[in-house]
Amino acid sequence: MSITTGLVARREIWAWASFDFANSGYTTVVLTAVYNAYFVAVIAGPAAGFAPGQGTLLWTLAIGTANGLALLTAPLLGALADHGAHKKRFLLIATLGCALFTAALGLAGPGEVGWAVALVIGSAFMFAVGENLIAAFLPEIAPPEQMGRISAFGWAIGYVGGVLVLGACLGYLFWARGAGHGAEQYVPVILLIVAVCFLAAALPTFLWLRERAVPDTLRPERFVVYFGEGWRRVGRTLHERHRFRDLFRFLFTLVLYHSGIATVVVLAAVYAQEVMGFEQSETIGLILVVNVTAAVGAFVFGRVQDRLGSLPTLSLTLVIWIAATVLAYAGTSRAGFWVVANLVGIAMGASQSAGRALIGQFTPPRRTAEFFGLWGLAVKLAAIIGPVSYGVIGYLTGGNHRLAILSTVTFFVLGLVSLWGIDEQRGRAAARADS
Repeated sequence: MSITTGLVARREIWAWASFDFANSGYTTVVLTAVYNAYFVAVIAGPAAGFAPGQGTLLWTLAIGTANGLALLTAPLLGALADHGAHKKRFLLIATLGCALFTAALGLAGPGEVGWAVALVIGSAFMFAVGENLIAAFLPEIAPPEQMGRISAFGWAIGYVGGVLVLGACLGYLFWARGAGHGAEQYVPVILLIVAVCFLAAALPTFLWLRERAVPDTLRPERFVVYFGEGWRRVGRTLHERHRFRDLFRFLFTLVLYHSGIATVVVLAAVYAQEVMGFEQSETIGLILVVNVTAAVGAFVFGRVQDRLGSLPTLSLTLVIWIAATVLAYAGTSRAGFWVVANLVGIAMGASQSAGRALIGQFTPPRRTAEFFGLWGLAVKLAAIIGPVSYGVIGYLTGGNHRLAILSTVTFFVLGLVSLWGIDEQRGRAAARADS
C-alpha cells in the first residue's frame, strides 16, 4: 500500500497499525472463534447443569457488562488523555490488563461461571479501552485525504494478525488432540498463546508511536483536577453538539449498524457450532478464512473510500451485511454458510475501517482522544444492544439461534437509512472550524 504522510515517518504508521495486529488475536480467538464457543459448551454448558440458551445469555451479558463499563468511562478517559497527553500511558495499562485477564481465563473450569464471567468482563473492558485510545492517534498521523486508506491499512494488518494468531492456535489444537488432550486442557494454553502474542506484537507501538498531544499545564496534575476536567470537557462537547451535528448523527448511526456487527463478532462461532454443526477445528478454519476476506475488504474498500467518500462506501457495505445475515438465517448447508462467512468478512473489514476513518475526519486535531472516546461510547453501546438482544431472544425461544440472527438484520437496515441524513463535507468543515 502506498502511503504518503508528510512529516509522519512510515515506521510510525506501521507502529500504529501493529496495535491492530496485536489486539486482533484477542478478538479472533477469545470473542469470535474459540473461547466464546468453549464458554457456551463447557463453562456454562449442559454438562455443567445449565439449560439450553442459558450459556449464550450469560456470555452476551458478560460482554454487555464489559462494554457498559467501557461506555461509561470512554468519554472521561478520552478527555483525561487529551488533558494530560496520556494516550500512550493509558494504552500501555490497557494492553497489560487485557493480556493478564486473557491468560487468567484459562483458570476457570466447567461450571465456574462467576470466575469466568469476571475475567471475561475484565479482559473485554481493557480491550475496549485500548481500542479507543489507539484509534485516537489516527488524526495525528494521517492527513484527511488519506485517513480512509491509513485506517484501512490498520484494519487489514489487524486481520493478518488475527489469522496468524488463530493459525498458531489451530496448530496447537491439532497437536493437543493428537496427544489425547481435551478442550479443558488445550483451551487454557491457547489463551496463554493469545496473551503472549498480544504483548509481543504491541511492542512497536510503544517503541515508535509518538504522543503528539501537549499536556494542559494550566492546572496542577492531581487526580481530582483531572477527574473534574475530564467531565467538564465531556459536558462541553455534548453542549456543543449543534456545532458537530454530522458527527453526532453518525454516532447515532454507528450505534445502529454496529449493534449488528458486534452480534456477529461475538456469536459467529456459537452459531456455526449450535446451528450448522461445525466442530471446533472447523469453526477455527472458518474464522481464519473470514479474517483473510476481512483484510481484503478493508484494503480494497479503504482505497474506494478515499475516492468515492465514506458514506457511499458504508452504504455499500451495509447492503452486503443485510444480504449475508438473511442468507445465514435461511441457509441449511455448510457450503452456503461458507459463502455467508466470506460476505461477512468483506463487509466487516470495510465497514469498521470506514466508520473509524469518518470519525477521524469529523474530529478536530486538538480533541482526538475526547472525540474518539465518544466513538468508543457509541461502539460499546452497540456491543451491549446487539449481543444482549441476541442472547435474550435465544433464551426466550429455547435456543432458537436462527430467529436471533434474523433480528440483527433490523440493525443494518436502520443504520443504512440513518446514513442518508449525514453531510460528509459539512462534518469535515466543522472539524476544521474548531481547529
